[in-house]
Amino acid sequence: MTATLALIKRNVKLFFKDRGMLFTSLITPAILLVLYVTFLGDVYRDSFEMNLPEGLAVSERLMSGLVGGQLVSSILSVSCVTVAFCSNFLSVQDKSNGTLRDLTVSPVRSSVLSVSYFAATLISTLTICLAATVLCFGYLWIVGFYLSFGDALLLILDVLLLVLFGTALSSIINIFLSSQGQISAVGTIVSSGYGFISGAYMPISSFGDGLRTVISFLPGTYGTALVRTHSMRGALSELAGEGVPREAIEEMKSALDCNVSFFGNKVGEGAAYLVLAGSVLLLIGAYILISFLISRKKKAN
Repeated sequence: MTATLALIKRNVKLFFKDRGMLFTSLITPAILLVLYVTFLGDVYRDSFEMNLPEGLAVSERLMSGLVGGQLVSSILSVSCVTVAFCSNFLSVQDKSNGTLRDLTVSPVRSSVLSVSYFAATLISTLTICLAATVLCFGYLWIVGFYLSFGDALLLILDVLLLVLFGTALSSIINIFLSSQGQISAVGTIVSSGYGFISGAYMPISSFGDGLRTVISFLPGTYGTALVRTHSMRGALSELAGEGVPREAIEEMKSALDCNVSFFGNKVGEGAAYLVLAGSVLLLIGAYILISFLISRKKKAN
């Protein structure tokens, strides 16, 4: 236990001391927020206005709250996974520079190393993503804050689950990497691709039927839906007070992926949490099994 805690502390400290990894991880949510506000804010606003009943206008602050909620949900759902990959690159760097070889020569079990990398990635990623969540709360407070206390807590829970998901996924992928070039390739693919396949950049409701069916099998889709629901539920509910019909609000929820379906069946919040939590447990189990098999193979050789 002492060795595990010492290695976790060592990995966390190295991550925060590595200015390159830390800067990349910290800057990702901030850059996304600036880019989204600058380039996508007007697009989201126009989309909301087009879906409002003709002749009906809502207050500027409410409209800004709706746009802000969509921006925040996209940023958090992507950052929880992409930052996890950045945090987890330390395990690959240790392979690349020979540090892992030195650690395995010492009387430290492979299981201890695997646990320490996983726990350190979780701690580092959660620290950064919670800071990003506070930043997003501050942004919503400025433009239009309609989150209830319950939704704010659920949003934090969503971030925690997505960080666990990102940590487990990155741990499985990174265990097969061993060079800086592979790190760069995987980081680029994840940063550019995950947001699209999870529905964070573009709602999956705008995709074709075949692609929507494929995406409905991916756990990240339900994570994004949960974050979006809790980021926007208060603002969408406020629309009813502005005279927007309930049918129009439900159509907005479907268009924004607050309502997601699996083969035509609506997936509720409880089911979405079960899918995401189950995926986390499955990935952690896979990581443990793969680590065990690799360790066993090394001992056999």
